[in-house]
Amino acid sequence: MAMAIKQVSERFNISQDTLRYYERIGLIPPVNRNKSGNREYSEEDCNWVEFIICMRNAGLSIEVLIEYLELLQQGDETSGARKDLLIEERKQLTTRIEVMKKTLERLDTKILRYEQIGEKEKILNR
Repeated sequence: MAMAIKQVSERFNISQDTLRYYERIGLIPPVNRNKSGNREYSEEDCNWVEFIICMRNAGLSIEVLIEYLELLQQGDETSGARKDLLIEERKQLTTRIEVMKKTLERLDTKILRYEQIGEKEKILNR
């Protein structure tokens, strides 16, 4: 069942402008249009949107995604290059996750200190 751009926007919690932009730059294939010229997203179109959002959330740049999709369009002979690209992006994501874990630990430590200070103040003010 075809979905209007508004429905897809709400389903994936992204703006309609972002969907149009992704289509314009080739991150998602051209979406079919009805007689009125309105976009009608198929389930396959939605799968592309979901993939792009997932990869963007993982930190992949638009340039990397365009490169990946260009390789994909070239066919099976580029599967090794696509895999290598994804492996490199995975390494970078792993590094970012480790940095974020360390940051989270530091924040937790700071918050705990403030909670301990608050407990001391409560005891002193009894």
